Amino acid sequence: MENGGEPLTIMPSCLSSMIDSGSVESHRYYLARKTTFEMLKDRGYDVPENELNLTLPEFRSIYSENPDLERLRISLPLLSNPSKRISVIFCGTEKIKKGTIRNLLGLVGEGANLTRLILVSIELFQITDLLVNITKHVLMPKHEILTPEEKKKLLAKYNLDDKQLPRMLVTDAFARYYGLEKGQVVKVTFDSDITSSHVTYRCVM
Repeated sequence: MENGGEPLTIMPSCLSSMIDSGSVESHRYYLARKTTFEMLKDRGYDVPENELNLTLPEFRSIYSENPDLERLRISLPLLSNPSKRISVIFCGTEKIKKGTIRNLLGLVGEGANLTRLILVSIELFQITDLLVNITKHVLMPKHEILTPEEKKKLLAKYNLDDKQLPRMLVTDAFARYYGLEKGQVVKVTFDSDITSSHVTYRCVM
């Protein structure tokens, strides 16, 4: 077909179905919130299955193309100890003032029974850090967090102390994903054609 002398290009249905006609903002918040829920489930929090299975169209029908950040807040109990809760607050792209952070941190340990607080913003937990779940990346080696007893046995077996193990910074992407604290030990298993198969242990510093 032609329109005014110009060829009219008709896009194949298989390609048109892949085009996202919604806002970039809603897509980014959808991905970030989904990864956040996956992260909290991996940390042992009571995450509803419907939140993990929420589709992008469903997200947009609930929160609109321009999500209200207050409605995106997350508050969940720890499965092993429901009295401990975590809250996730999406702060947008504006610079967060120190007073605001102090007020938010004041929630931890006070009336809200919060023991952890995550702020998703361009300064603290960048929204781009949550667009993809790093633990599911094909190039990510297998990480296993040792229990205190497993750590004790490891150090005794090789007659080592924490400082003699390779380090993993507390700012490492994996450490941040699981909310690891200094002193915890992670077993890292590499198994690929490039690196060959080997195991190393890293202590969070």
